[in-house]
Amino acid sequence: MDTDKKIEKFLSSKKFGVAGASADRNKYGNKVLRCYQMNNLPVIPINPKVSEIEGITAVASVKDLPEEVESLSIITPPLVTERIVGEAIAKGIKNIWMQIGSESEKAIELCERAGINTIADGSCILVVLGYREH
Repeated sequence: MDTDKKIEKFLSSKKFGVAGASADRNKYGNKVLRCYQMNNLPVIPINPKVSEIEGITAVASVKDLPEEVESLSIITPPLVTERIVGEAIAKGIKNIWMQIGSESEKAIELCERAGINTIADGSCILVVLGYREH
């Protein structure tokens, strides 16, 4: 499947999760969360240290996401990404987008073996969805 088709499938989810969501507006984990909001896409931040980010109630881990979340953006260091991918597989997540710098060969391989639609080719959701700073 080419990248455009993978992105289309990723964006067809009813709800999205952002692993590595940050309360710091300068971090990419916050920008990705706001990008979903700007595009009116329902999103849930995943961060074990805070209860709310950008006015949205956060969950502590992937396993706490509601069932409607089929697509997961990951903005974490590669070793953390590998752990999150394991949680996503157990949860039944269907689509994973590893932002630039979060991917690892092991994480990609785990996704592919589990049959997850994986975007980890340097494509950036901020570019695809036209993120703009306000």
